[in-house]
Amino acid sequence: MAQGGAAREKDLTLALARTVRARILAGGRARVALTRDTDRYLSLRERIEIGRALGARLFVSLHADAAPAGDAAHGATIYTLSETASDAEAAALARSENRADIVRGIDLGAARDDVASILIDLAQRETRADALAFARLLHREAEASVPFRPDHLRTASLMVLKAPDMPSVLLEAGYITNATDLAFIGAPDGQRRIADAIARAIDAHFARKAARR
Repeated sequence: MAQGGAAREKDLTLALARTVRARILAGGRARVALTRDTDRYLSLRERIEIGRALGARLFVSLHADAAPAGDAAHGATIYTLSETASDAEAAALARSENRADIVRGIDLGAARDDVASILIDLAQRETRADALAFARLLHREAEASVPFRPDHLRTASLMVLKAPDMPSVLLEAGYITNATDLAFIGAPDGQRRIADAIARAIDAHFARKAARR
């Protein structure tokens, strides 16, 4: 919640997500689905599962950040999964009871823990590299029109980034606790600028991948 109840993060990010969806669909180069299109709660795990169930080749999680009172933090941040978090997740997934669908297309159900961990780690390395490449593209496409923090590319152990076979990034579009950021994120023009940057980055990302085939 913004100071004084001026806005709620969930309303801002849903409006932004709808703008992003409309912009991507207008480009006609990619299919897009939202994990939610109404005011309903989804667990972090459910959000990942929706993307994987749809066979998503890229997962973009949209948020608005918040800082403690008196903190002047402002600007957008793009997160990808940290290497340490990825390694820990690979080990945890390798130990899980149901491993039949951990990595899409590879049944690890009968594999030993050490073998499963290696295969998951290899999948995650490629996924993490794709996510980082997209994060850099997103910043490149957005930096001229979207305010960013100085440390705009960061890594974290966030649940929505941990799918082993679905490149995932999290965009904090700005700080809901900063008046300037809040005005930008909440305005149609600000949402359009963010959506345009995301759509351009997606086009560039998949064009690069197609060129490598």
